[in-house]
Amino acid sequence: MLVDGGSPFPGSEAILMAWGDRKAERVRLVRKQPVHVMGVDGTWRRSCFLVDISATGAKLEVEGSLDVLKSQQFFLILLATGNVFRRCELVRVDGSDVGVRFITEKKSKARPIAPRPAIAPTQARLR
Repeated sequence: MLVDGGSPFPGSEAILMAWGDRKAERVRLVRKQPVHVMGVDGTWRRSCFLVDISATGAKLEVEGSLDVLKSQQFFLILLATGNVFRRCELVRVDGSDVGVRFITEKKSKARPIAPRPAIAPTQARLR
C-alpha cells in the first residue's frame, strides 16, 4: 500500500507494513536512505542505511564492523547536518541488519511529593 507523503525523506516512496507483534506500524522505504549511527560519547561514527522506521524503532543496514555497536546505546543521525537524531538501543543483529529501539523519557507514574509546610519556631517548641 503506497502512502501519500508518508515518507520522511523527499523523493522516496513509502510502504506501510506491520511486522509480527511490533508495537508500532513500520514504514518500509522503497529506496534505502543513508544515515549514520554515532556513539553517545561521540568517539565513533558509522555509515548505514535506513531500511524501515516506526515511532518506536528502526531497521538499519550497517556498513563495516559492528564491533562499535556493543556499547548498546548510540544515536541514529537522520540528517547529515546532525539536526535530526534519535537515541537508540540495540535490540538485534542479523548479519549487517540491525534492529534498534528508540529510547524515550519514561514518565514517572508516582505522584509528586508535596513540600511540607514550614513550622514556625514557636510551634516547634510546643511539640
